[in-house]
Amino acid sequence: MTNTLLAVDGNSLLHRSFHALAGSQLRTRDGRPTWAVKGALSQILGAVDRVAADAVVIGFDDAGNNQRKVAHPHYKAHRTEKPAELVSQLALAVDVFGAAGLHVVTPDGLEADDVLASAASAATAAGWHTVVCTSDRDAFALVNETTSVLRIINGGVEASPVLTPERLRILLGIDPWQYRQYAAMRGDTSDNLTGIRGIGEKTGVALLNAFGSVEAAFADVDTNGGARVAEVLGKACVKKLADPDGRAAFWQNVELMTMRTDLDLALGLGADGRGLLPVDAQVLHDALAAVEMHSLQWLAARVLASGADDAPGAVVTRPPTPARAPAVVTAAVVDVEDEDELTLF
Repeated sequence: MTNTLLAVDGNSLLHRSFHALAGSQLRTRDGRPTWAVKGALSQILGAVDRVAADAVVIGFDDAGNNQRKVAHPHYKAHRTEKPAELVSQLALAVDVFGAAGLHVVTPDGLEADDVLASAASAATAAGWHTVVCTSDRDAFALVNETTSVLRIINGGVEASPVLTPERLRILLGIDPWQYRQYAAMRGDTSDNLTGIRGIGEKTGVALLNAFGSVEAAFADVDTNGGARVAEVLGKACVKKLADPDGRAAFWQNVELMTMRTDLDLALGLGADGRGLLPVDAQVLHDALAAVEMHSLQWLAARVLASGADDAPGAVVTRPPTPARAPAVVTAAVVDVEDEDELTLF
């Protein structure tokens, strides 16, 4: 049986939990906010359980330095400053998850996406399968025969789809290896990236299905007067693809959206390697107790430490429930603009 690595986008899960659970205002007795940390940990536990992970790595953005922003100052420049309580919980999550025995990586000058891509590459080389856990669509570019994406949507881990190459084609109409170019054509308003003006989702899919790559469509415009583009996509599209500003934006987007796959994550997928489960039960218990997450002790011990009965000081809040089989995605998808509203039915 092939082993499974769960590669988690820590920033993505923390952001979602911060906004979704803000109403709880969960804090430690000394006033530290913890609701986002608890929410993210709950999702990680659910994901580990759902995919039967044998190892876990959690990636976070380097908050103090970003090589992409240095090279391209407009990248994410429109984003407002993070709330102080989100900043503090991002830092706390790194400490708590690491103290619990999970393998946490914050790459110097890079982002969680680079951790996910490098983890998937390392796992494939080791003969493992990877499940990437994130709500970010950028991870779709990582999907292949050895890497799936557990795309967290509203409804939690159990309601979220596991995307394989076949399911991604059902979802978008393109292959995973085409996704980065598809995204680069469209641009990404959340990252302040403009694309090729006038090229939206439907045109992008039609172009990639007809030509395979954007380079091939550019070549038709440059060497054939855009005859094939005009035939398939209309004459107006020829002008859009010939626009030098649009082309510059496209190639810049490709650069920014390309994730690093060569990071040394110190991830050991052999015997006694870093990131392997189970973690030490006492270490896990102490880490959660330090932030007063007593209600998660039993579940965390069962999922991460291979049992709750002998977990030191664990507080059992509910009886064990039978494991449920992962949900299977077999149908179509609603076409919406907001990625967080993506719904499969």
